[in-house]
Amino acid sequence: MVEELAQADDAVAACVDAAVWSLPEHDLVAALDAAHRLQQRLAAVTLTLVREIDGRGTARTHGASSTAVWLRERLRMTVPAARRLVDLASTLDTGNPGIRQALAGGAVTLDQARVIADTAATVTTSAGVEVADKAVGVLVEWAGQFDPTLLRRMGTRILDHVAPDLADAATAAALAAEDARATRDRHLTISEQTGGRLRLTGTLDAETAALLRAAIDPLSAPTGPDDGRSPGQRRHDALADVCRLALRTGELPDSGGDPAQIVVTTDYDALTRQLGSGALDIGLRLTPGTVRRLACDATILPAVLGGPGQVLDVGRQRRLVTGPLRRALVLRDGGCAFPGCDRPPRWCAAHHIRHWADGSPTNLDNAVLLCGHHHRHLHHSEWAVRLGDDGKPEFVPPAWLDPDQLPRRNHYHRRR
Repeated sequence: MVEELAQADDAVAACVDAAVWSLPEHDLVAALDAAHRLQQRLAAVTLTLVREIDGRGTARTHGASSTAVWLRERLRMTVPAARRLVDLASTLDTGNPGIRQALAGGAVTLDQARVIADTAATVTTSAGVEVADKAVGVLVEWAGQFDPTLLRRMGTRILDHVAPDLADAATAAALAAEDARATRDRHLTISEQTGGRLRLTGTLDAETAALLRAAIDPLSAPTGPDDGRSPGQRRHDALADVCRLALRTGELPDSGGDPAQIVVTTDYDALTRQLGSGALDIGLRLTPGTVRRLACDATILPAVLGGPGQVLDVGRQRRLVTGPLRRALVLRDGGCAFPGCDRPPRWCAAHHIRHWADGSPTNLDNAVLLCGHHHRHLHHSEWAVRLGDDGKPEFVPPAWLDPDQLPRRNHYHRRR
């Protein structure tokens, strides 16, 4: 298969720089149709490969917590997109073969295949496999005329066409299945942008959407005739107000033994001169004005840093020994330090590089932040962790994975 895909890659590469401006309109449209059909066929091949990789457990063998996380690192995908790919690969492998055949033949798109698979699963539950097979045939035919949104809408009444006597009874089942899909597909993605900003994308289920609207709608109304903020800016500010209110309740779960809080690192002398910018514990930068505003309502902890930013000593907010050490680890590692992991500090625990049971100390030079999955993986695999010359964690892969055993580092939490 690898050789055939390489040949196909060469053929496609030859078309990239083709002089499409010289094509007659008929040939231009025909070329677009051919490229689109090829894209769907390649999607079918990709799903087959993903299914096999998932079935073999390749992701966990390579140290990833799931196939979706491994695909994010390997193919530079978002985790939600990778998870949908894994789910669809499983569905097409175990479901009606007609869906995969339609995708491989270029008759349906990847999104249409997902709609047909979801609808077929619903019909199977309510009316059986035989009726579901008929539904697949009808939906594949409709896919030649309707986009995924319309196809899903029409699929809710597919039994009217393939089994009218069961249609009414199945409507309730279809609604229940839609609710289950909404629960499965719920997600929120937080992407870092330049300048310390974040981009939020996601899909909320109906209940969470109602909660969000109930919380931010009263806070996002214009404050008066002089309020020049756009609706989007007002919703942004309302979300910030909701987060501040939640932090002030004191009812949020602890984060690694400390109360839920914003942690800002800045130079004290520069702060007093109103010149110093700051860094959040998640790596984002803040302006001097923002730092000073936050400092008005904050507990200030002294931290002594070495030349390269290595934490040497951290002042105590309370008498527990673990609090200052954990804050030092968060300042240094920023989150799970295992290569390719983006899990934040609140999901992590401290791991002793040299086991405490063997007499090694509990200090910054012998600790590293790891999420639950990678903590277990490190204890039960041939990976090794150490501190580099700059005092930052680096991980040595097993020889079977990298014969040269070149040390690897996590770049998701890098601050400079």
